This record gives sequence, structure tokens and C-alpha cells, in this order.
Amino acid sequence: MDVITTHVNADFDCLGAMVAAKKLYPDALMVFPGSQEKSIRDFFLKTTGYMPALTRLKDIDLSRISRLILVDCRHSSRIGRLAEAAKRPGVVVHIYDHHPGSSGDISHSGGEIRECGSSTAILAKILMEKGIEVTPVEATLMMLGIYEDTGNLTFPSTSVDDYAAASWLLSHGANLNIVAEFVSQELTAEQVSLLNDLLQSLHTVSVNGVDISLAHASLDYYVGDIAVLAHMMRDMENLEALFIVVGMAERVYVVARSRIPEVDVGAILREFGGGGHATAASATVRDQTVIQVLGRFQQLLPQWVNPKRTASDLMSSPVKTLSAETTIAEARELLTRYNVNAMPVIDDGRMVGIISLRIVEKALYHGLGSLPVSEYMHTEYMRAEPDTPLNVIQDYIVGQHRRLVPVFAGEKLIGVITRTDLLRYMYAGMQRSAEAVYDLGRETPPVRRREVVHLMNKNLPRRMVETLRELGRVGDKLELPIYAIGGFARDLLLGGKNEDIDVTVEGDGILFAETFAAGHDCRVKSHDKFGTAVIVFSDGTKIDVASTRLEYYETPGALPTVERSSLKMDLYRRDFTINTLAIKLNTADFGLLVDFFGAYRDLRDKAVRVLHNLSFVEDPTRVFRAIRFEQRLGFQIARHTENLIKNAVKMGFLDKLGGKRLLNELVLILREREPVRAILRMEGLGLLRFIHPDLALQPENLKVLDEVKKVITWFDLLYQGDRVETWVVYFLALTSALPDNAFWETCSRLSISEHYREKLIDMRVHGEQMLEVMERKVAKGEPVRRSDVYFWLRGLSPEVLLYIMAKTRCEDVRKFISLYVTQLRGVTSSVTGDDLKAVGLPPGPRYREILDTVLSARLNGEVSTREDELKIVTKGLTRL
Repeated sequence: MDVITTHVNADFDCLGAMVAAKKLYPDALMVFPGSQEKSIRDFFLKTTGYMPALTRLKDIDLSRISRLILVDCRHSSRIGRLAEAAKRPGVVVHIYDHHPGSSGDISHSGGEIRECGSSTAILAKILMEKGIEVTPVEATLMMLGIYEDTGNLTFPSTSVDDYAAASWLLSHGANLNIVAEFVSQELTAEQVSLLNDLLQSLHTVSVNGVDISLAHASLDYYVGDIAVLAHMMRDMENLEALFIVVGMAERVYVVARSRIPEVDVGAILREFGGGGHATAASATVRDQTVIQVLGRFQQLLPQWVNPKRTASDLMSSPVKTLSAETTIAEARELLTRYNVNAMPVIDDGRMVGIISLRIVEKALYHGLGSLPVSEYMHTEYMRAEPDTPLNVIQDYIVGQHRRLVPVFAGEKLIGVITRTDLLRYMYAGMQRSAEAVYDLGRETPPVRRREVVHLMNKNLPRRMVETLRELGRVGDKLELPIYAIGGFARDLLLGGKNEDIDVTVEGDGILFAETFAAGHDCRVKSHDKFGTAVIVFSDGTKIDVASTRLEYYETPGALPTVERSSLKMDLYRRDFTINTLAIKLNTADFGLLVDFFGAYRDLRDKAVRVLHNLSFVEDPTRVFRAIRFEQRLGFQIARHTENLIKNAVKMGFLDKLGGKRLLNELVLILREREPVRAILRMEGLGLLRFIHPDLALQPENLKVLDEVKKVITWFDLLYQGDRVETWVVYFLALTSALPDNAFWETCSRLSISEHYREKLIDMRVHGEQMLEVMERKVAKGEPVRRSDVYFWLRGLSPEVLLYIMAKTRCEDVRKFISLYVTQLRGVTSSVTGDDLKAVGLPPGPRYREILDTVLSARLNGEVSTREDELKIVTKGLTRL
């Protein structure tokens, strides 16, 4: 006999999961092992039409159970008398559960256990995969379970599978009116009274630097659904971690909620025989009083609450330092180069002080630039250790107005924490709290490691995910931290499929690449000067590897000077915050998202934002990249970033750009799927004049640009195998209003190679001349033969053909170009120069004339065979 059951005091997730399990085990009996929550009992009383076929526990012969199917539970203490059957030899146990494991869990041989917002969603996914249909009644019962355990799909524990299951159930007739009525019920008078008692007793204590809130009450009657009160209190008081303890009759009920990683309430309440998730848990305690339970919390919380982040979590390493002999003038140059406000000072290998930019500037004002920094450095400073709590560091930096805290391991300086680091950390915490006050449903928790791994498994080929893991394993072997960075990490979080992997190594990137290649079917191209390498696989795929480094610019617009540095400084040198994400690949932390600069926030807000105010001064090409990312991703350049672009334009920093760098950015923009939007943005920001002073968007070239996309799409649909450089077509359209001399100057400004420049302008001139010829013919109403079209357009590249096709407003001319591209350009005659030579015609200009005459006849349908073509040759010779 098969039996489906769940835990005592069953809720809607239990019921929904049991109904779903019944679809997988149709011959099984559904049995509650004990009581149900009041919401379940009320549901059965008010909706008899939704009552599933349940069997009473007292009607079950436990000795006849051969297979036990447990849902939403796996602990023997929570299934009442059915635990006897679970332990009996020979009984097969299958478990479907979404709770973390603990001691006392029942061993099993089947089912599925994984993290999810609800157990019902786990089973619903199995039903979807097996193609098993459900009735509207079953769909409603299952939807109740999902909505209850995910807080209407708003709790942080809610997963993609919960949403997918809810969508599937809705498509199968789930009644949301029923769900809303029983999941979102109004508080009873008893619950309101209890809530008032809990609020009166609520107090907050600091445990290991973490605020923990506790509330308690004692009643001589039973009140159900106290978990609802826990949610309300957490939101009303904006609490990070809350435990409520309520004594009712002979039992004490504990419900806990947590928003922060330092407090895993599921692990804590397992100490009381309960369980749940890191963010939500409950327990029922027998034979103890409320006072005893609260006393137990006093013992357990210091053991289970993880201290808040420490210095090691926030510090930057390795550290840029100054020697004690460095002059004040030299110190200003170095502080400016590395874009920092303070630096440690080292003498004989030991840190002896801190010099700040503010002190350096004052010393220079007083003419002290030639003196060593040791004369004016701060010699009193906090000595933090890796495990120093951040709240202690915060008190020092804020309370004593300090700019930098060094972190030591013994006497060795291993890192620093700056005021900026601390402010960014504090701001991120304030942002999370502020959002939660008003709307829990809009709370955006940090991306968890498992979510990143899930996105990898979902959006990347399996071989690529395994390659990423193998990169991490090689990093483990060399004891080097390995990260996937940049566009790969950005697009992964956006749900895209970017398979171009860039890896950075905190250490020797070339050594890492060579070690990886030695154990795999790869070769390596390395660049010692920059500490970079490319791993090339046998199938041609590549992975770029770099050592973490920083860059500084000697002058605006110059190429950067590169030095080895930390991951944080490496990411800080990048163009925009959205490109500063890093995903750790080492085995122990695989999938860990590193976000120093608020990149995840800007991805969520769809904002393109620079990292610092001199970004466009140091590298003006970032102006064009900002527009490219804005248009490609559908984002918006942040207001301050746009103001910095306008300032860079006003100050003329883009004039300093080399032609090749400007061309490279322009080509990348024109290769985008929607380049016209980017061109319009460039025009709006006054950037086109840096390509040529006379370049501007006029109605004439705007029409051409709008037509280019249509003609390129048309050409692509022909599938003729031609490779077209679409950027060239857009470039010709963009510059179509410029006269030939200005077009030549534009090509020169962009450092287009002289050979290609001459070819491009010749093709442009020829194409526009032929366009005028065709338009004139049509305007005069003169007949046009197929051969005319062929010889007009012969020799023009596909890019120029598409350009003049987009430029003309004459539909007949478009048809001529279409005819040439689709039918005429591949036409040839069978007669060759060898045939002319064979009939005794000496080589010379007449060869081309006769061959073109033959080809014209073939194009116009006047001949169809080789014999016909040879007759034309004979006639031509006769006339000689």
C-alpha cells in the first residue's frame, strides 16, 4: 500500500504538494498525520467542492504500508505515528521537500529535494516535464500551496520554478479568487490582540554586531497562523531578523524571519526541533515555558549569528604605498595617478604613517614640495586585523574623520579600507532597508551564488559551464583566485547568451593560462608586457586571460600605462559600473558574484554610469561606448554621466582621440542591430563633428539611414552567401550629404588605410554616378535593357549597391538594383578570349568589345546556347 503524507499542523503547501504527488502515485492514499492549520480547516468547511479524497489516519493499517511518500517534510519527529512506518525495514520512502536538511532526516530512495519557494512547485515541475495534466480543482489546490509559502510570490526564497508552476497552474484553470480569499485573509480579533501583545514586548538586542529582534506572549487559548503576524511585524518595524515566541496551552510556538545572511533562522530553529529556510522557519516546543525558550535563545544566538562583515570582506589588496623618502611633490603625482586620497607610508618594510592628499596640497601651497612625506604624515592610525568588525572600522572612520584604515596580519600590511569603501557599503545597506520599509514585494536581495549558477546552467552550453568549472579547478591547484568578468558577467545576469569569456587572475595570468593549456587540448598566445594571454581550443574557441591590473593616463586621451594590482583596482579601471561585475570560478566559491561598485543596482535600474568624474577625460572613447551600451541594452545614460559627456565635448577632449581609436568605436556602433538610434544620440550630444566638422544629420541622410536597415534585411533574406560589412553601408549613408572632398577628409580623420580609402571613395563616386544615370533614364522615360543595368552596376561592391539602393527615392531604380543583385550579376557567357584567339583574332581592345556584346545578348535573352554566342562572334569578325 502506498501512502502520501506530510507534517503535522499541515498548511496549504502540504495540501497542494499532496494533491500533486497523487498525480504521480495515483493508487496512493492521501493521509494527514495529525492536525491542520486553521486556514486549512476553514477552507474545507467553506469549499466542499474542493475537498480532495483524503483517508483518515485511524483507518490506515501501518503494517501494510509498503511505500511512504513524504511532501514538504523529511524529519521523523514531524509526521506523527507514520514515523513508525518510515523506519520499518522494507518500506520504500520517497521525499519531495524544499527545506534544508538536518539531523533526524528520514533516509529515502526516491523523490526530489532542492531549494525552492514551495514543495508544490517542485512537484508541479515534475508534472509539467512528464506531460501530466491537472484539473481546475487540482490546479487551485496546488496554487494555494505556492502562494502561501512564497507570500504571493514575493518572499526572497521564491524561485523561478514557483513562477513557472503558477503560470502553468493558471493555464489549467486555477481559481485565483479562491486563492486570494484563503491566502490573504483578514486578521481575526484574537490575532489582532496577539499582535498588540507582541508589539508591546518587542525589543532588539545586538548579537555579534547584528540587530536581533524578539517578541513574546502567553495565551490560554489557541491562535492560528501566527506566521502572518511575524511578516506583519517585520514589515511594520523594518526588522532585519525577528523571532516571536508564543506560549499557547502546553506548547510554545516559535516563528522566525530573516532578511540578512548573518542570521540563518532555519538553522537556529532546528535546535528547537523545528526547521525551515534561512529566511523563514518555525518550531513547536513541548514541555518548556516561554521564559525557558527565551533563555535558550540567549544561549544559542551568540553561537549561530554570524558576525557582520569584517575588514577582510571590504579591504583592497595589494596596497599601493609610498616610501618615507618620497617628496611631497612626488606624492601628489602618485596620489593623482592612482586616484586615491590617502596612502600608507613605508620605511624599511614597515608601515610608519599615512599621507593624505589634503595634507600634500597644503604643504605644496606653503612651498614644501621638496620635503619627504615622513615630515608631515599621520603617525597615529587604527591597526585593523582581517577579522575586525566593520562597525568598529565605521566608528573610527566616521567618528574621527579618517580617510584610510590599514589592515595587518601581524606586522605585515595586507590591505586597506578607504572612506569611499565604507560609504559604498553603508549606502548599499541603507538602500536595501529603505526599499523594504514601503514594499516588501519590491525588495531586491543580493544575487545569491546559486542564482548565478542557475543562470549559467540555463543560458550557457553544458560544455562551457564545465570549462568554467575547470578554470576554477586549475586556479585551486595554483592557489590563485579566478574570476569571469566584464560583458560575460553582465549579460549573464541580464539573461543573455554571451559566450565570449574574459577571465582575470589575481596573480600571474600567463602562468595560469599555460598551466590550463598543459592539461587540456589548448594552446596559448601570451603578451608578457600586459600580463595577458589567450587560451585557444582545438575547435577555435578562445578565452582571454589577464592578470588583475590598474591603468593610469599620463595625459587626456593617451593610451594607458599598466601596472599589476588587485581585483578591485582592476575593475575600477573599467568604463562603466555595469561592466565591473566578477563571478568567482574557484570550486569553493563557484558562482559567487563580486560587485564592488553597485553594478547589480545599475543593471536593475537600467543605467549606464561611469565610475569616476574623470573617466571621459582619461579615455574619451568611453563616450561612444556609453551610447553603444545604452542603445544595445535599452538602458539610459545616467544624468550625471551625461553631464560629464557634455563637459568632455565642450572641453574638446575628443579632438585628442587618434583616428584609429575613433574609427574602432564608430565601427562597433555601426555594427549594432539598431545603429540609427545610436547615431541620433551622437547627434544630440554633439559628437558627429569630431568625425568631421561638417557632419550633421540632415533630412536627406536621415532618410538614407532609415532605408539602410530595410535593404540590409532584404539582402540577408536572399541567402546568397555574400559577406557584407554592414558598418560600411551605414557609414556611407551617414556621410552621404558630405561632398567628395569632405568624405576624403573624414576617411583621413579616421585613419582608414590609404588603399582602402581610395577604393572606398572610388566606389562611392562610381556608385553615385550610376545612380544619377539610372534616375535620369527613368525620369526621361527611356527604355532600359537588362544589359544596361548589368554594365551600370558591374564592379560595385555589395556595400555600395545597398547604399545606392537605400539612397534612391525612385522605385524603378530600386528594381534595377534588385534585378542586378538577384539575377544579373551572376550571368556569364560561355565564350572566352580563348575562343576569339582560336578564330584568329589577335589580342587587343576588340576582345572586351566582342565579349561584352556576347554577354549583352545573353543578358537580354537574345541567345541561349554557345552556338548562338559563337554566331555573334562570327558576325563581329565579318564586320572587321
